[in-house]
Amino acid sequence: MRDTDQIAGRRRGATIIDVAKAADVAVGTVSRYLNGQPIRRSNREQIEQAIQALGYRRNAAAASIRTDLTHMIGFLVPTFDEYHARILEHLANSVRQTGRALLTYCHSGDPRVVAEALDFFAAQRVDAIIMDGTAEVYDRVDDLIEHDVPIIFYNNDVRGLAADRVMVENHRASHRMISHLIDLGHTRIGMLAGDPRNSSGIERLAGYQQALRDRGIEPDPALTMRANWKVEGGYEGAKRLMSLENPPTAIFCANYGMAIGALTWLKENGLNVPGDVSLASFDDVPIFRLYEAGITAIAQPLARIAETITNILVERLTEEPTGTTRNVALECDIILWGSTRRIN
Repeated sequence: MRDTDQIAGRRRGATIIDVAKAADVAVGTVSRYLNGQPIRRSNREQIEQAIQALGYRRNAAAASIRTDLTHMIGFLVPTFDEYHARILEHLANSVRQTGRALLTYCHSGDPRVVAEALDFFAAQRVDAIIMDGTAEVYDRVDDLIEHDVPIIFYNNDVRGLAADRVMVENHRASHRMISHLIDLGHTRIGMLAGDPRNSSGIERLAGYQQALRDRGIEPDPALTMRANWKVEGGYEGAKRLMSLENPPTAIFCANYGMAIGALTWLKENGLNVPGDVSLASFDDVPIFRLYEAGITAIAQPLARIAETITNILVERLTEEPTGTTRNVALECDIILWGSTRRIN
């Protein structure tokens, strides 16, 4: 995990997250202790010892500023697919443990609906907003930040905003997966790429390209199909890749939806995975286990993403503002199944 604090002007003092780590309890437990809510005696003793050891001081002025908190957190989500629905589940659980609740708004990728959602959250006076970054509403998000509404981006970034970020190492994970395929002997590796407007789409494609170049293989533009995260995009992308005069021996899908689309086309056209073509995916989802061989995939640490977002959230709402932004990049695991094979 990479956790970079951009700190201006002074050394960062101990925070509520530091106290939770030292006491070996959840951040929500420390938050309840600081707010005078009942917690287990053993936890209280551990927290008090950690506070004393770290010299933690809660800023009284910052606490008084936040007396009008609603304890509602806005969660702006593009869709309730497998990935976002599981993030919601983990977030709802972790946020609830801090005495707060999520107010969820689905925008279906429409920038106008994103703007409406942000206005709705502002009207509801949510304490903070967690969102998948959408560049089209840069100015509106910037305005919320200027009015002291903490923003936490996940999955996709919007650069240039003074917001916190919890991402995964998209570039590194894709690089590792393509390197694995090259180790198996594949040199013609197709990619079903995500939306080029999304930071995750850009980084996963860049990792694919860099891995090829690092092994002396120049990326072939004909082997990259833009499928925009969609099942139907994966279906059409696989069709176009396998229709090439010299088709790929392996296909890497930038998310699970495109992988399902690709698998559907391959099955409909009598092509075997991995006999005729190897296939790997970013995102490891339970449905992949239903495929006889299983699908080799990059697994995002969903529970840790939610936990990290919640920790930052509690820190933002209980600590004195420091001019610090939290930028966390979590490492992914590669789950090897039978959808890839060695070739000569």
